[in-house]
Amino acid sequence: MRIRTLLLLIAIVLVAGFVALNVDEFTRVSVLNLGFTTISVSLGLVMLALLIAATVIFLASTLYMQSKNMMESRTLSRELTTQRELADKAEASRFTELRAYLEEQTLAAQRRESALGTVLADRFAQQQQVLLARLEQSDNTLAAHMGQLEERLMLKRVMTPDAPIDDHFKP
Repeated sequence: MRIRTLLLLIAIVLVAGFVALNVDEFTRVSVLNLGFTTISVSLGLVMLALLIAATVIFLASTLYMQSKNMMESRTLSRELTTQRELADKAEASRFTELRAYLEEQTLAAQRRESALGTVLADRFAQQQQVLLARLEQSDNTLAAHMGQLEERLMLKRVMTPDAPIDDHFKP
């Protein structure tokens, strides 16, 4: 229980005890002037009735405010849940967009790498053709030099048939 409720119950019990102890004084009849008329009634009972009426009005207003606050709390809770769901959906949407963006960037990078690989392969093929052409030129040049050396060797043999072969290679 809340402290206010506990204090209210204690106050009600104290008033009830006071009334029980002084019931004779509360029930004594007296003449009361209401402004436009006079009546004979027990002043204690009138005051007690006014106290009970004020307490009932106070409790009713308290219950009304509590119920109104509960309803407002429920409404706000529903709205909060709705907003949270919207935020979760928006976040999921952002994650989906981010995933799509990253996939797009990955595909673009793969395309660039593929294009770069194709360019490099083309350059490698060109360099290989150039290298093969130079190698063929070197073979032809070497063959031509070998042919010249063979001709010289044959020419020297024809000119000096008695000389050993090793002498032909000396400068």
